Amino acid sequence: MKLAVFTHTYMDRSFGDMLDIIKAKGICSVEIGAGGLIGKSHCDPQRLLSDESALKAFKEEYEKRGMEIACLSAHGNPLHPAGDMAKAHDEDIRACVELAPKLGVKTVVTFSGCPGDNDNARYPNWVVAPWPPDFQDILEYQWEKKLIPYWKEVDKLAADNGVNIALELHGGFCVHSPATMIRLREEGGLENVGANIDPSHLWWQGIDPSMAIRHIGAAGGLFYFHAKDTKIEQRNVDYYGLTDTQSYANVRDRAWQFRTIGYGHDLSEWGDMISTLRMMGYDEYISIEHEDAMMSPDEGLNKAIANIRTVLMEEPAELPAMFSQNA
Repeated sequence: MKLAVFTHTYMDRSFGDMLDIIKAKGICSVEIGAGGLIGKSHCDPQRLLSDESALKAFKEEYEKRGMEIACLSAHGNPLHPAGDMAKAHDEDIRACVELAPKLGVKTVVTFSGCPGDNDNARYPNWVVAPWPPDFQDILEYQWEKKLIPYWKEVDKLAADNGVNIALELHGGFCVHSPATMIRLREEGGLENVGANIDPSHLWWQGIDPSMAIRHIGAAGGLFYFHAKDTKIEQRNVDYYGLTDTQSYANVRDRAWQFRTIGYGHDLSEWGDMISTLRMMGYDEYISIEHEDAMMSPDEGLNKAIANIRTVLMEEPAELPAMFSQNA
């Protein structure tokens, strides 16, 4: 496994400064923001596709530092009812899929998207309950008319380019759990669209990340992993519930908070997740994402790197000799 850092932590820094900061922390792999809600301050896929000299210069920045790209990220909502936003996010995702092989990158990370409740909607509608029955009608519309047709088309584009698309399981989008991820793959007949497991978004939904890894790994859809923690504040959950809509800036009163690795869950749980990833065949990038409102980016990343290294498996597995004799 290799450690990577999601570069949106340093969106306000220049491209070169961002790479230097991350390299100085001993990390040589980056997940780079390339569109959608993350923006394109460090990577504009459309420009790199249309300008060979810009693409060459972009690659050279990594090569001269001995660094590599773990994945391209275009976290957005390509199914947004607002047509302009949907079009822009869709174009970013498709551009990343086409750019990835030119950079030697295998994975593009994004969200599944969330449509509205009808063709005339203005805003997304995330259904979180089965009743009243209107919600079932919304779900049928979203899945049958929007979600499945869209991802069937993009899955083909990904296959044509030899790229996997990892959908982050995230509340507010149609694919947010192992069940919804597996449903999309099965009903859409998808092979190149799978999951980005981010345990922080699973914990606040009440999902055990290690079990999610098992479910999705068994279904063949385990494509990427974000390392980010969540702290559940039960006294606030009892008041606001897990679907708390308060600002992330309200760190004292929120039901849950994004935290640096080890500040929400014990490192033994992180060790179990890392072990389960390897058990289910995932031995690739562990991408640290800093979104801890109680720490600076530098302090949060430094602590996350130190903590995850205690449980990371960086060398290939090897059965002890005394057991291999009878294997």
